[in-house]
Amino acid sequence: MTDATGPRLGGVFAEFIAAVIFLTRLPIRWRGAWPQDLDSRALTWFPIVGTLIGAVGGLVYWGLSSVNVPPLLAALLTVGALMGLTGALHEDGLADVADGFGGGRDREAKLTIMKDSRVGTYGAAALVLSVAARTLALAAIASPHHVAVALIGAHAYSRAFLPGMKLLLPEARLVGHSAGVGKPNSARALAALLAGFVLAATTLGKLPMDGGMTRLAVLAVAAGGVLVVAQLARRQVGGITGDVLGAAEQVAEILFLVAVTGALGGAVPIP
Repeated sequence: MTDATGPRLGGVFAEFIAAVIFLTRLPIRWRGAWPQDLDSRALTWFPIVGTLIGAVGGLVYWGLSSVNVPPLLAALLTVGALMGLTGALHEDGLADVADGFGGGRDREAKLTIMKDSRVGTYGAAALVLSVAARTLALAAIASPHHVAVALIGAHAYSRAFLPGMKLLLPEARLVGHSAGVGKPNSARALAALLAGFVLAATTLGKLPMDGGMTRLAVLAVAAGGVLVVAQLARRQVGGITGDVLGAAEQVAEILFLVAVTGALGGAVPIP
């Protein structure tokens, strides 16, 4: 168990540690007072923490491949390991959104269903599709080096949009974790987006993209998925919740990885 004592940490490092605590299940214990605005400031570091999460996934896949685990099984175990590292935080949001948007008759019913900890039919289907899509995408990429690069880009880029969504969209609930976090300022939201864009573009530059999609198209596909989730949330429940942010991350991550397989084309073998 690692202790992080609030008053002893510098402002930037405290923000980074807070982001790690929020996005992972690493055994970091915060001692001392938690600054009131720390949650909103920590959002800036989401793409950086996403980079580290993706790197862990790359190491897991490389380790499994090095002992001759087949690509499909290695991909599935990598996705499972990443869910363990993050506590399936975003997967939980995706399932709740699928249940709420799919099963609720009106705005209040949708929000009530999303708050329910039980997983319904729509949520279970969304989870199966999420795990299957990411597993098959990683298995199609196959090369441990390329998988690591793709995971780093996907996890950085998918989290880069969340501060902007917090800033630009109204809260669907007046109370709750998302409402309690507060909104980041525009400079921090823009910094997170730019950081995620640069990290993702840099990683894509390390892939042999011989398929029909360009690097910019991969980024555009993932960004488009976030916009769809944002617009759907505005129409369905009037804004965002923590679950909506989790669903947006999942959609962006999935589309990024799937688009990478299309961009790679014949550059990698399909198992």
